[in-house]
Amino acid sequence: MASQLPDDFKCPISLEIMSDPVILSSGHTFDRSSIQRWLDAGHRTCPITKLPLPEPPSLIPHALRSLISNFTLVSFPHPQHYLPNPQTLLHLLLSPSSRLEDKINSLDQLTRVSKRDSAIRRRLTESGAVSAVLNCIDSPEPWLQEKALHLLLNLSLDDDSKVGLVAEGIVGKVVYALRCGVGDSRAVAATVLTSLAVLEVNKVTIGSYPDAIPGLVSLLQIGNSRERKEAATALFTFCSFPDNRVRAIQNGAVPILIQNANSGLERAVEVLGLLAKCKLARDEMGRCSELLDILIGIVRNGSARGVQYALLTLSSLCCYSEKMGVEALREGVFEICVGLLEDDNEKVRRNAKTLIQVLQGKRKNV
Repeated sequence: MASQLPDDFKCPISLEIMSDPVILSSGHTFDRSSIQRWLDAGHRTCPITKLPLPEPPSLIPHALRSLISNFTLVSFPHPQHYLPNPQTLLHLLLSPSSRLEDKINSLDQLTRVSKRDSAIRRRLTESGAVSAVLNCIDSPEPWLQEKALHLLLNLSLDDDSKVGLVAEGIVGKVVYALRCGVGDSRAVAATVLTSLAVLEVNKVTIGSYPDAIPGLVSLLQIGNSRERKEAATALFTFCSFPDNRVRAIQNGAVPILIQNANSGLERAVEVLGLLAKCKLARDEMGRCSELLDILIGIVRNGSARGVQYALLTLSSLCCYSEKMGVEALREGVFEICVGLLEDDNEKVRRNAKTLIQVLQGKRKNV
């Protein structure tokens, strides 16, 4: 199966299919476990470009994860050597006389062939596919909308295409699907936004779009399990840009994220870790009486990544709030952190050490 997957799905370090793709600040994508081993070994440069990385290095989840997951669930057909003429398929999409099943079949074919080959994706983009596909998102037919979004997700995989897609007006259509889509459309729309926001310039452009971040916050509140996870992933990507943190907070993200964290969505804790860098969010978090217990629960029982961001959030809150610091000490957070200094994960150890330093200044008040 691995030999039939696109090379874009393989980690440049391990050369294996990625299970948890993340992006470095250099713009290159790696499997989290592989790049984490590189960083844990003390390297602070990109393995490909050799350029220095910021401290601490940022690992941003990539929308490829959902695509790889979806891709590996399908049964692989025999290799096709014939690519249908994109213009013929696009004509079927645009023609008012085309039957619905013909349009859906065209989108299926375009999506299938564009999964495997970046050259085909470029060919489709240059053939005017984007405007034709965007027209399908407005369709009242849920299958047509969903298929169109899957194709847009494929076309957004190449960094060279991301800015051009935004310039062609993809954001408005995707945000419409984010708010009004049915079936899997809303989850796929959130994934498309995550993919586009890998580029810093798109974080700024899309984040300033009136309904983008409000739409993600709304989906995080009312969506099903998959939709909430994709919405949180998108917010995490956007909120690495400071202005977008403020937008998320102003649109009510903090209590919704806390609610999701309490229900077991660790990605929500990751977003809280970013928002906690902002005073407005810290003030709001400080008013939530249950947040400390939620974060301590994740530190005790969460995944390595969940523990990492729960510690980061606690550090921000305890650093700026005497009350939160004292309560954390009374709940045994200091002792928990001491135990985590022996953890296998370097980031967990580092964040535990930081929180210990913060809490040491509060111990005299306990």
